[in-house]
Amino acid sequence: MARLRDINRSLPMQLLLARESSMSLFRPMLRSFGLTDQQWRVIRVLASRDKLEAYELATQSIILPPSLTRILKNLEEGGLLSRSSDPSDQRKVLISLTRKGRKVYQQVVPESEKIYRALEAKIGSAELDDFLSKLVSLNDRLTG
Repeated sequence: MARLRDINRSLPMQLLLARESSMSLFRPMLRSFGLTDQQWRVIRVLASRDKLEAYELATQSIILPPSLTRILKNLEEGGLLSRSSDPSDQRKVLISLTRKGRKVYQQVVPESEKIYRALEAKIGSAELDDFLSKLVSLNDRLTG
C-alpha cells in the first residue's frame, strides 16, 4: 500500500491553514463593518467593475452560485448592491454596487490596508509579494 505524505506537507491542508490564519486577521475588521468574508469578496469584486453578471461575479469572488444568491439577497436588503436586467439579454441579471455599497468599500479599504501593512511588518513585504506571486503562478498552472 502506498504511503500518504505527512499531513503537514499536504498542499491543500497548508493552503487551508494559511487561509484561516490570514482571514483571522481580517475577520474582526470585516465584522466591525457588519460584513462576512464572502460579502466582502463580492463587494471587492464589484468595486472594480461598473456592473457584472451573476455567474461572472460568482467566478471572480470564488463563491458557488447557490451561496452567491443568498449573499446577494442580504447585500441588496442592506442597500449595498442593486440588480438590473442586461439590456442586450433580458434573461441576464447585472449586479452593481450602490452609492452606499461604494461608501462601505471606501471605509473598509484603509482598514484592510492596515492589516496588510501589519502582515508586511511581520513577514516582510518582499516575502509577502513573493509568496503572492508564487500563489498566482501555482493557480495559473493548476487551472490553465
